[in-house]
Amino acid sequence: MPEVIFTGPAGRIEGRYHPARQKNAPIAIVLHPHPQFGGTMNHQIVYQLYYAFAHRNFAVLRFNFRGVGRSQGSFDHGAQLLDRWVFIRRLDRHAVAHAAAGNRGLHFRGTASQPL
Repeated sequence: MPEVIFTGPAGRIEGRYHPARQKNAPIAIVLHPHPQFGGTMNHQIVYQLYYAFAHRNFAVLRFNFRGVGRSQGSFDHGAQLLDRWVFIRRLDRHAVAHAAAGNRGLHFRGTASQPL
């Protein structure tokens, strides 16, 4: 479970990435609950989903949105969803060229759960 730090629009974004064991595996991005109510990438359900996807041979990522954990910036009512694109571009370049991708979220991130 390598730690990853990428530069996003508001500064560094902290995450954890589990690479797939095979080329062109699907990608899962697990988004955490609302940060203003204590949501982090270490939330129990996020953690369990992360390992469930990894166990099923996905390349999987979880990360802290702006202002959470060691991620820089601050909560901005939704624009932080752009941070996931930073990871997708990086993952596509370095790990999974053109694999199927999707993300899942909890609470306020649930509205962002869709195929990418």
